[in-house]
Amino acid sequence: MPALIVIGLRLALPLTILRWPLAGGVLAMVVDALDVVLVDAIARAVGQPPEFGPFYAQIDKWLDLYYLGLELIVVRRWPELLPRRAATGLFAWRLIGVILFEITAYRPLLVVFPNLFENLYLYVLVVRRWFSWLMPRTVAQTLLVLVVLLIPKLIQEWVLHWEELHPWQWLRETFVVPILGG
Repeated sequence: MPALIVIGLRLALPLTILRWPLAGGVLAMVVDALDVVLVDAIARAVGQPPEFGPFYAQIDKWLDLYYLGLELIVVRRWPELLPRRAATGLFAWRLIGVILFEITAYRPLLVVFPNLFENLYLYVLVVRRWFSWLMPRTVAQTLLVLVVLLIPKLIQEWVLHWEELHPWQWLRETFVVPILGG
């Protein structure tokens, strides 16, 4: 049951992207990042074992693509040509990676096909709103932004998909267990 609640949240909350692109994108990203912690917290609150069941790992990447697809709808309306084209290409690149991952189950593929789309999406929305002078206007500027955004993303993808470390275990032990008791 807790996993179904989190899946419901991951399907419903991203719809806010279409109305509030920045806030909805951040909300979808946070719910995705904390899905394991949320299941654990809900399960503990209702006295059930904290587990997703065998099916969640199989649909996690598709839930990611669902909210990224909603972000792509927003991207297609951007007036800035270079960021729009770069974001569209990055979405396609990640989609290829997810498909290859699903076919092979080889996690390091997700390092080769990082989710840089989401970082660029958030960057453009933040820059457009508060720092318009940082909007890339040339190919060179766009490439510079992508390289800067790629560095932390590759670290994250490497930690999660190459080393297969689980930072949510630290989050659970640090925040969920002390709050709900364990």
